[in-house]
Amino acid sequence: MPELNIAFSSCPNDTFIFHAMLHQCVETGSLRFTPYISDVEELNRKAFSETFHITKLSFYAYLHLKTRYDLLDSGSALGYGCGPMLVAKSPPKSWADAKIAIPGEYTTAHLLLKLWRPEIRHTEAVRFDYILPGVASGKYDAGLIIHEGRFVYPEYNCIKIVDLGEWWEAETRLPIPLGCIAIRRDPRTIQYKRDLESVLRASVAYAFENPDASAEFVKSHAKELEKTVINDHIQLYVNDFTVSLGETGMKAIQKLEEMAACRKIL
Repeated sequence: MPELNIAFSSCPNDTFIFHAMLHQCVETGSLRFTPYISDVEELNRKAFSETFHITKLSFYAYLHLKTRYDLLDSGSALGYGCGPMLVAKSPPKSWADAKIAIPGEYTTAHLLLKLWRPEIRHTEAVRFDYILPGVASGKYDAGLIIHEGRFVYPEYNCIKIVDLGEWWEAETRLPIPLGCIAIRRDPRTIQYKRDLESVLRASVAYAFENPDASAEFVKSHAKELEKTVINDHIQLYVNDFTVSLGETGMKAIQKLEEMAACRKIL
């Protein structure tokens, strides 16, 4: 009976889709899972050491790790109107001189920021839930927010500078690829890819059909505890692309890779 360690973020969209497979709500066959829950940038960095059999990755990290991890068809976060946002108390006079807090070196948000304004040079990687307090205090000129941050930034007296999801959609007419679930390519792990995809797809389907079943699990890990914020987060990031990337989802990932390669970011 294989025991696979599976790493994902504490964000509501991840805990929502993984709840069923971790709590015996769906059939997992011979597979058993040991979860590890943390900030997505920590997971990105640990993946470079191949720490986990299965892991959540930002797509920027995945593009660096394609030879070590294989993309799963289910579990990804893609969509329309759900991109990272750059916020500030007021627009900086110069992007080349501005100090910007980002949620991690290998986050897709950081990659999109590089694509949007190549002249930005001064960034500091901090945990995503520290960004808004840092901007509000004046420590940073602007902050690149993800996850629940897009729902609460006005509470920190911040204004939107740019929605990088809207920018991406205007540039590509494709959904924005934010994060994925990937499986390690070593022979002892990759053999379970097809079974794992079936289990994960069933877990996502169960979550859609029984949205209240995971409520306590989701809330126990969420950074923002307001029920409306949690529900808005799930509705924004969990969608048909989470069930299956499909042709459109794959096109979006390929486009992200092409743009990054063209600008010599990868």
